[in-house]
Amino acid sequence: MNDVDFYYSDTATPTKRISTGHSGYEESVPGAYTSTSLSGASYQVIEDDESDEYDPYNETCNDYQQEPIILARRDHRDVHNKCCNNYVWCVKDICGVICALFTWSLVFYAEFVVMRIVLMSSSNTMYRNFNAVIWQACALLALASHARTMFTDPGAVPRGNATKEMIQRMGFRQGQVIYKCPKCCSIKPDRAHHCSVCQRCIRKMDHHCPWVNNCVGENNQKYFVLFNLYIALLSIHSMILGVQHFVNCIQGEWKECGVYTPPATVVFLIFLIFEALLFTIFTAVMLGTQLQAISNDETGIEQLKKEEARWRKKSKWKSLQAVFGRFSIGWLSPFTRPPMSTRSTSTVYFPV
Repeated sequence: MNDVDFYYSDTATPTKRISTGHSGYEESVPGAYTSTSLSGASYQVIEDDESDEYDPYNETCNDYQQEPIILARRDHRDVHNKCCNNYVWCVKDICGVICALFTWSLVFYAEFVVMRIVLMSSSNTMYRNFNAVIWQACALLALASHARTMFTDPGAVPRGNATKEMIQRMGFRQGQVIYKCPKCCSIKPDRAHHCSVCQRCIRKMDHHCPWVNNCVGENNQKYFVLFNLYIALLSIHSMILGVQHFVNCIQGEWKECGVYTPPATVVFLIFLIFEALLFTIFTAVMLGTQLQAISNDETGIEQLKKEEARWRKKSKWKSLQAVFGRFSIGWLSPFTRPPMSTRSTSTVYFPV
């Protein structure tokens, strides 16, 4: 049987050396090495290069090699992609920021048309107040879900914790295989993928969505699903109100259909109906794909790559609970956090 010996080269390049007991044959392949932790356990480190992700920053593990090492809790020191005095997660991507602001502007436009033109012109007080309360509630929940999705850490793995010196200080089981991301030099948990926009490996990464300027991962997938749900409900409600008001104006007097001139009212209503129809289709499809992926205990990337499941799949109900928590009214609230089991505060080594 062949003996496999992994080692770390002098140039900090992960290398694998395979030797046989008979002929002394030796082969070097980039991507793996073995080392021994302080406890004496031997483990394997394999470089997991996701070639489908483009990384414009070209960072290597050498960038982290000479940085000081301390033992600290990961959520206290990792300040990458943070704002507001390193307290709030925020991806500094100009395209994502523009898309997020555009999303909010579309919601505010719909609110202006529905409230100012459609409902304010109604003479039925009960009809006006009932629809106003329903619409504002959906808008509040949609915007809150969007904000929570955008400003919640999706499950970023600390950068720079996969150097040889750091790994030796961690406790690993004998013979344990460790995957390392060569782009952000992080120890890569199962089902994590590297995002070139966030410049991080994200646990259970589904995809990077520019409309929320963030990755959708294990810590914010609930908020993303709720965002799609409430935008879909808001769009359906707006479309019904817009079409109903347009028909009433055609059958009656246009001058009584709003505070603006008939041509302006027509333009406002047509754009509202078109926007509502477009977002109804888009968010309904996204909501369906998200729920299907969650119930199948898969992410969008895993479905796209058709990755073989190396994890033990949960049942559909357990998979939903893993994202939303125990069944309660909190499932529909963007103000309650997802299960805390995904927010491990275990100690890791990383540069400061």
